[in-house]
Amino acid sequence: MDSLITVFLPLALAIIMFSLGLGLTLDDFRRILVKPKAFAVGAFAQLILIPVVAYILAVLFKLPPELAVGMMILAFCPGGVTANLLTKLAGGEVALSISLTGVISLVAVFTVPVLVVFFANHFMGLDAPAINVTALGVSMFLITLVPVAVGILVRRFAKDFAIKLEGIVSKIAVVMFVIVVVGALGANWRVFMDNALILAPALVILNVILLAAGLAFGRLFSLTEAQGRAIALETGIQNATLGITVGSLIVEQASALPPFSLPSGVYGITMYLVSIPFVFWLRRRRVEAAAIR
Repeated sequence: MDSLITVFLPLALAIIMFSLGLGLTLDDFRRILVKPKAFAVGAFAQLILIPVVAYILAVLFKLPPELAVGMMILAFCPGGVTANLLTKLAGGEVALSISLTGVISLVAVFTVPVLVVFFANHFMGLDAPAINVTALGVSMFLITLVPVAVGILVRRFAKDFAIKLEGIVSKIAVVMFVIVVVGALGANWRVFMDNALILAPALVILNVILLAAGLAFGRLFSLTEAQGRAIALETGIQNATLGITVGSLIVEQASALPPFSLPSGVYGITMYLVSIPFVFWLRRRRVEAAAIR
């Protein structure tokens, strides 16, 4: 388990972030200026809506303090890279999805450490672990921002190679993601079983609310249907591997994945159980709308 935490987990996250960088171009960042409203709505959903909903659910379900902190860690994470693929399958605006994933992932390096400290103290009080904000920020910088930057540079100066490499790296990232999620569940199996009746429903409800809110925001702010779908999936699909990693980083000299990582591990499973049927529902609506026309 020591090797899982000290070697495999950071490596898995770095590879996932590198695969994200391979799919990013400078145009993805320029697009923010071209379509600022759609990006602003998506960013608001990511940075404000998710933490607010997660906090309300953590309180309503009376989650144990460590799991409540873990749920907030999950809420602070950016969208997962698979959100881009699901957006494409759902007929959403992939360019917007990629822009949101990339930019929010960069912002998270600076926001997550500070917010984790605040909510750890809020939920746990004197029992909260001593979290070094600077050390956590540096760790996140090294295993998230640096791999993304390297991926972007590879894409910029060796586009054909990056496109070929992206498919391979993405497959490796999926395998490593599965191993990380299984490891998080295995290390906290007793905690999970003791709290399964409240934790799993809370996470499923969180996912459903976020997907629905994403679509609602699209309509509320008069965005296109494709933009609304992209925002919904960016909001509902979180980077669970980052959540698991942050959960382990806030515990000094951890010999096993702590309960802080458990909500992200469980969400790494439930978000696909909820989101994939959601994607097929969106696809069916798209086909029906096309038939009516």
